[in-house]
Amino acid sequence: MADKQRRTTIIRQVVSLLLFLCVWALGSGTVRYAVPEEMESGSFVANIAKDLGLDPKRLSARRARVVSEGSRQHFQLNSNTGNLFIKEKLDREELCGQTDPCILHFEIILENPLQSYRAEVRVYDVNDHSPEFSDSELLLKMPESTPPGSRFPLANAQDLDVGNNSLQSYAISSTDHFRVYTRHRSDGRKYAELVLETPLDREEQSEISFMLTAIDGGSPARSGAAQVRITVLDINDNVPEFSQTLYRARVLENSEQDYVVLTVSATDSDEGINGAISYTFSQKSKKNVSAFSINPVTGEIRLLGPLDFEETETYEIDVQATDGGGLSAHSKVLVEVVDVNDNAPEVKVTSLVSPIPEDSSPETVVALFNVRDRDSGDNGRTVCSIEDDLPFSAKPTSKNSYSLVTENTFDREKVSEYNITITARDLGTPSLSTEERIIVKISDINDNSPEFSQTSYMMYVRENNGPAVLIGKVNAFDSDSEQNAKVTYSLWPAEVGGLPQLSYISINSENGNVYALRSMDYEQIGSFQVAVRAADGGSPPLSSEVIVRVVIIDENDNAPFILYPLQNSSSPANDLVPRSAEAGYLVTKVVAVDGDSGQNSWLSYHLLKATDPGLFTIASQNGEIRTTRLITDRDTMKQILIVVVRDSGESPLSSSATLNIALVDGFSDLHMRFTDAAVEEEENGTLTLYLIISLCLVLFVFFISIIVFITIELYRRRHYRERFMSASGNFYGNSNFQNNLVDVTGNGTLSHSYRYEVCLTTGSGNSEFRFLRPIIPSLPPQHGNAGTDSGKEQDLLTNLQLNTDLESANEVRLTSDLLECFYFIFVNYLFKVYPSLKDNLEVFIFKIIQKAIPFLL
Repeated sequence: MADKQRRTTIIRQVVSLLLFLCVWALGSGTVRYAVPEEMESGSFVANIAKDLGLDPKRLSARRARVVSEGSRQHFQLNSNTGNLFIKEKLDREELCGQTDPCILHFEIILENPLQSYRAEVRVYDVNDHSPEFSDSELLLKMPESTPPGSRFPLANAQDLDVGNNSLQSYAISSTDHFRVYTRHRSDGRKYAELVLETPLDREEQSEISFMLTAIDGGSPARSGAAQVRITVLDINDNVPEFSQTLYRARVLENSEQDYVVLTVSATDSDEGINGAISYTFSQKSKKNVSAFSINPVTGEIRLLGPLDFEETETYEIDVQATDGGGLSAHSKVLVEVVDVNDNAPEVKVTSLVSPIPEDSSPETVVALFNVRDRDSGDNGRTVCSIEDDLPFSAKPTSKNSYSLVTENTFDREKVSEYNITITARDLGTPSLSTEERIIVKISDINDNSPEFSQTSYMMYVRENNGPAVLIGKVNAFDSDSEQNAKVTYSLWPAEVGGLPQLSYISINSENGNVYALRSMDYEQIGSFQVAVRAADGGSPPLSSEVIVRVVIIDENDNAPFILYPLQNSSSPANDLVPRSAEAGYLVTKVVAVDGDSGQNSWLSYHLLKATDPGLFTIASQNGEIRTTRLITDRDTMKQILIVVVRDSGESPLSSSATLNIALVDGFSDLHMRFTDAAVEEEENGTLTLYLIISLCLVLFVFFISIIVFITIELYRRRHYRERFMSASGNFYGNSNFQNNLVDVTGNGTLSHSYRYEVCLTTGSGNSEFRFLRPIIPSLPPQHGNAGTDSGKEQDLLTNLQLNTDLESANEVRLTSDLLECFYFIFVNYLFKVYPSLKDNLEVFIFKIIQKAIPFLL
């Protein structure tokens, strides 16, 4: 029933205290609360959000939490409502012992931005402990001669409660000899003092017993009792006397075990056993008994172990001196513990933000930490610092609380993380310090664009390559990290030779490998350049560009093309050489080109086969055919030469040309043939005239048809060439064509104009003829008939100026082929029917052709 009533009383006290919670923000900025002890876990304390003026809805977003100073967390915070609850049952006696008031300090931490609020909760005492005596029975010995009024201090009871709930008074059961008084010690504790009211008479009562009750001030009050047993001794009329009623001593807290604190001394004027004194502690508190010991004979008080100033600053010891007769005297010993600097500062990081962006602004709060030193005075005062070479500083926010803030911006590419050492040092002598290391990582932002390893790239690929051939690689590096450093490659949209560059090359977006997608033709595209873009994976992405030049390496894939003499199946080349020509006489010149470049286009000329190998020779460099000796009568009139033109590639290619050379006795031979033809023409009479008129009409109709056909053909070819040149360029129309020609003029290039003439072959009576031959040089002056024949020859032959580019040569060759075809079909038929017309018609036809060719061209 009493327990139930006691619980009811405690509940009333709890409710009463909760109704009068003191929540005020003082000038220091500390929020204070008060709760009674023994509240169950989960009990409500206060609403932090309301008291601090914060929005409860943002507490969760700001990761609000409670950080206690000690290692144990006594409170917990509901971040959704802002309510502060008790995490575990509070026992004031366990938390603070006899210290009053009992205050628990903690911090309320908020993030985004970092903020901290200091708070404290005062734990009020509840009367949950009864006074207790260390011994259930107290034994006293008193001589019967003890005069009335003598006082005897009794062992005090221990009550763990404080304030009104602590020990308040003592009482004894009914007795005629004694009265009890409640006395106060210097530290506020109360003890019982027994006062003798009436003289003792051992013969009447040798032992007196009664109950000593200790009562606290709680409501209801609690009490504890011990039995007091007093033995009345025979007369020993002298009691021991201490040399001092109060002894004082100062002891360093780091003094070693068995250190002599002081020595108490008492004397007794009695003799024998009544004068023998023994020393004991009269108040056997746990604190004193665990720290000190006393020699019962010498009175030396020694340390049982090291003291701790931070736990107890002073000790009050009651010493009793008892003689052999049982008489005793009492004295007090005050031991003051002197603080030494034996506690290094403690650094506790309550919050840390890591990583932080490299573009964080100065004064950004990175961490919050507390510094605590358990020593006192200068030994407990601390200073905090970090290294000077770091872009951070420690700023005090409140007493013993600091914030770590940035001083400037960061560059993650130079320093990706900082190892910060926080040094806390006290002001004691010698000074003690503590280091706390924290690592702050710097997170990357996309502030660096990719950089190529080269300012430009040159790549080579052989022509006629296969598809998907690796021709090179570009490489770019981004000094950022993770996704910001992931580089992808791409080609800028552009055209190469009229086609999109993506149809020529491609690039691997991951590793930068460049591949050729199609077979390259050096003769169409010698080189081209593209732009490669490297972009990182940041948001927004950064990029850089580089120029890649792709050079096509020429392969020997083009055989030499012979420009002169033109080769076709119907009319081999024919040239005239007078038999009077000297050695070294220039007969003709073979002209060829090669579509390749470099060594592959270096041409050499060789005489593969000749009717008389010793008569002619060809210059290997320029293709000039000259006589090697004088011509004799034994030399065959018709000489056939086969010339091979070969390039200088690794696998050389070649082309061949066949030349027919007629050895004549001067150009007068041709003139005689024309004279005979005129006589024969007069003899033939009217029939020959009619045939010639018919032939002219047929030729006129034929030439009109040819002109119409050639006009249509040339228009179609020019239209096609313009389209082709706009797309890919014409090999024979570009500037490289002239550089690939064989050196035929002595200065390394063909002249822009080259003289050609149409000439008639002599020899066997076949009707073969040839044009587009280099002009026959003038005969040497020592031949007498050279001048006469030269005049007649100029009447028969007409010089033509032709351009040497490939398009004009093709058009001339087309016209030549058509005229030759007509000549061999039509004229040869007439020759078979009328052999006498051969010479006259041949001269007449060539005169017509001579005048028609310039018009057609």
